[in-house]
Amino acid sequence: MFFPVEEWFAAFVLTLVVETPIVVAVLRRREPDLVRLALIAIIANLATHPAVWFVFTQLFLVGTPQYVLAAEAWAVAVEAAVYLVVIRGVGTRRAVTASVLANAASIVAGLLAGGQLMRFPT
Repeated sequence: MFFPVEEWFAAFVLTLVVETPIVVAVLRRREPDLVRLALIAIIANLATHPAVWFVFTQLFLVGTPQYVLAAEAWAVAVEAAVYLVVIRGVGTRRAVTASVLANAASIVAGLLAGGQLMRFPT
């Protein structure tokens, strides 16, 4: 079993630093209050990030295609759903686009920062 507890907070902060500006850039036409929009992005990540680290790591071997696909599909779907429900007038396409772009950038940043996503537990 893989329990990355000691690395979670740093990864979460990196995720927020990378994803929040992307979500703000993509969705700012529908939510002009940038502070509110940034908080929505943070809340969306709070809804997904712990599960990616603490649930999906128990269901799949970290670094396998199954893990990456399941964890990222979860993150994209839930975050897009948060944007759809909370931001008035945002369409499905824009919500999904924001989520996909933000999560893709977060994967790249994570790999560059230490490769946690693709590192196998020891």
